[in-house]
Amino acid sequence: MPWILAWQVASLVVGSSILLAGPVDTVLRLLALLGEKSFLATVGFSLARIALGFLLAFALAVVLALAGHRHPLVDRLLSPGVSALKSVPIVCVIVLLLMWVGSRSVSAIAVFLAVFPAVYLSCREALLHVDPKVSQMLGVFGVAPVRRLLAHTWPQVLPYLVGTSRNVCGMAWKAGVAAELIGSPMGSIGERIYNSKLLLDTAELFAWTIVVVVMSWLCERAFVAVLARTGSWSQHLSLRVGRPRSACAQTGVRHQAGRQGQAASAGPTILLKDASVGYEGAVVASGLNLAVLPGDRVLLADRSGTGKTTLLHTVAGLQDVLAGLCRRPAQPTMAFQESRLVEEMSAVQNVLLVMGSAREEAACARVRSLLSELLPEAALDVPVRRLSGGQRRRVEVVRALVAPGDAVLLDEPFSSLDAASHAQAAEFVTRHLDGRALVVASHLPDDMRLLDATSFSLKNGG
Repeated sequence: MPWILAWQVASLVVGSSILLAGPVDTVLRLLALLGEKSFLATVGFSLARIALGFLLAFALAVVLALAGHRHPLVDRLLSPGVSALKSVPIVCVIVLLLMWVGSRSVSAIAVFLAVFPAVYLSCREALLHVDPKVSQMLGVFGVAPVRRLLAHTWPQVLPYLVGTSRNVCGMAWKAGVAAELIGSPMGSIGERIYNSKLLLDTAELFAWTIVVVVMSWLCERAFVAVLARTGSWSQHLSLRVGRPRSACAQTGVRHQAGRQGQAASAGPTILLKDASVGYEGAVVASGLNLAVLPGDRVLLADRSGTGKTTLLHTVAGLQDVLAGLCRRPAQPTMAFQESRLVEEMSAVQNVLLVMGSAREEAACARVRSLLSELLPEAALDVPVRRLSGGQRRRVEVVRALVAPGDAVLLDEPFSSLDAASHAQAAEFVTRHLDGRALVVASHLPDDMRLLDATSFSLKNGG
């Protein structure tokens, strides 16, 4: 209200409606515009082209950013062009477009060129901050790329895109109306603004400016509201598409010469021969010899720092063996030392994500039944970020046992559980192992008894 009052006072001081129309004259002219038969057609003409340019730019920018993140060559090819678009004055681009495509299409293209760089750069930056540990976990479970994108990547990228959209929606209307103002296509808002200038009708100029501001605000609110909802939509959709890859796709052997896949043969599910494990050439444990047959249960009970987690990561295929031979399971499942859950999904959804489709009622019922063995019913359908550390740990244990595979790898699976929950979870593991190989890293003294496992020492190599 103070700004409107200051506007009215300034209009009275100037004393000329041509130089500065007051708020009263502007509102009266706006009401007159709203009563015109051509008003909706004029707004619709501009809206259609601006929306088309915006949506095309947004969609293509996201797709190319995803492609550039996956294939750095794509990003290197696009970066110079994106930098140029970000720096070139939009007015110069509009003039060129008028000569190339004519006035009726220029606004859509101008909006596209104005919006694309901002969305592309925002999405590219967001992809750099997607939690790599959860992505790694989904890879171990063999979750298909499309399912990873919908369940994990898109919800993490979304806040960046929502923030960017609050700016580029207004930018789109500015670029679109500027293009129309220069090209003056018949029936557009830009043409009406241009005519107002020719007729020195400042009140109508202000009235159309208000229309543009309101349309920009409405478009921003509508688009951001829909965009923000796509996070939950994509996670629900992820359970209906892209089943986890079959176990045969994961078969392979890793040895000193590098990653040389070979079909798994009859014999041990996991085999180490004179193997050395570590990171980037730094050996953590060496001379390891281990054969784990289907149904075997092995406990790694050495002290911290001896390489238990490193060994499990090597067996899971997350890093190469530094020396010797390591035959991995065809399809491992794993509970990592730290929590690796999709935070906005429920316990049921986190398990379904790695093992089946939410459309299969039998699979969903089975998952709920298994989770209920370790968790209260109230914990099954809320986002896992709301669960306690012990409850989250039990979700990960259930996920590792329910997911399809031929070997279960558990890294400190009971570390955050009390004695009763610990015994209950260990009994759950043994009951649902179903003849698979089991390798567990744990410091807890009772785990060998609870799991009926044999001990393997990394310090002694066997």
